[in-house]
Amino acid sequence: MLVTGAAGFIGSTLVDRLLATGREVLGVDSFTSYYARELKEQNLSEATGHKGFRLVEGDLLDLDLGPLLAETDAVVHLAAEPGVRSSWGENFPRYLRRNVEVTQRLLEALAQAGLKRLVFASSSSVYGSAGEGPVSEEAPKLPASPYGFTKLAAEELVHLYRRQSDLPVTMLRYFTVYGPRQRPEMALARFISAATSGERIEVFGTGEQVREMTYVGDVVEATVAALEAPVGTYNVGGGSRASVNELVDHVRRALGTEVSVRNLPPVAGDVRSTWADPTRSREVLGFEPQVGLEEGIGAQVEWTLRTRLAPGSARN
Repeated sequence: MLVTGAAGFIGSTLVDRLLATGREVLGVDSFTSYYARELKEQNLSEATGHKGFRLVEGDLLDLDLGPLLAETDAVVHLAAEPGVRSSWGENFPRYLRRNVEVTQRLLEALAQAGLKRLVFASSSSVYGSAGEGPVSEEAPKLPASPYGFTKLAAEELVHLYRRQSDLPVTMLRYFTVYGPRQRPEMALARFISAATSGERIEVFGTGEQVREMTYVGDVVEATVAALEAPVGTYNVGGGSRASVNELVDHVRRALGTEVSVRNLPPVAGDVRSTWADPTRSREVLGFEPQVGLEEGIGAQVEWTLRTRLAPGSARN
């Protein structure tokens, strides 16, 4: 297996899961500066000592992909430039490079390699804001941020190469992923960090925005299932919807402490609601989320406290 973005939040969790099932994994990561390298190295601390894991550090736009793909039977492409807020303005060219150009180069190499399967990680950001009900995979694509636009552009490239080269590609649209190792700028990670430090939690807008929350372990199980499932596009949602204000309350209860909140101006591209129709992923992938919101946030809080207290932790 080749996993791109192997040192990231979802990528490292997937690597650990694949290794636990006896798979050999080749991880690729360029350790971009989006957040601290030390955190990404910590993510891979379990995998780096495993005999079935090898890490290649480098940019997918520069690496010689042929030899890497020759070693693998399947690829999970998680490498991307994340984040809605930072995708505006002068940062946009970076999103084009890391989300669109990288995907095109990988697809071009895969078309020559005769690969058995590619799983491409997309995002619910391609839909924009949900209406009055859950969105199916055929719903209109109305991204509300440059980040969402680049993920949709990458999806179109996947469709193009699938038609042209008959590539066996499965696309997964992840809905707000949370849990241990979550990126530090994401909402729950920020809330937990602030609350455990005795600082005020900062909420963009009114906090009435609603998100479909998906635990990272459930996302990984859906991704593993996609390696064997029929080619197609699938929503991956956790089945738990909560407002941002409710997430703050979950953090308060998990920590057993009071928290204070400061509301900041709303952020461009921050959609009002996300809501996944799970029908296709349930019927075809056999995907049923196993971790509810209270349990999942509790696990993320416990992990945050444990890693902060660990000797030599990058979070000290």
